[in-house]
Amino acid sequence: MKAIELSQASKPLSEYAKELDEEIIVLTSDHKPVAALVSLKNVDTESLALSTDPEFMAIIEAAREEFRSGKRLSLEEMKQGLLE
Repeated sequence: MKAIELSQASKPLSEYAKELDEEIIVLTSDHKPVAALVSLKNVDTESLALSTDPEFMAIIEAAREEFRSGKRLSLEEMKQGLLE
């Protein structure tokens, strides 16, 4: 990850975007993150849309919390539920 202070950025945004590859560039203001440039070369638009959707992320977090609390099904229990 690379950080660039906005006041020190010397190139157009498009130039930084061309340099991305796998690295994330974090843009900062007064040393605080304000934005990030992330390569989307291997990301489909649906995955991108879901990863930025607050409602979907809340569903994922709720599922993670259920799993952490022990509320889970075995593969056999899932199969049985499909057959009912």
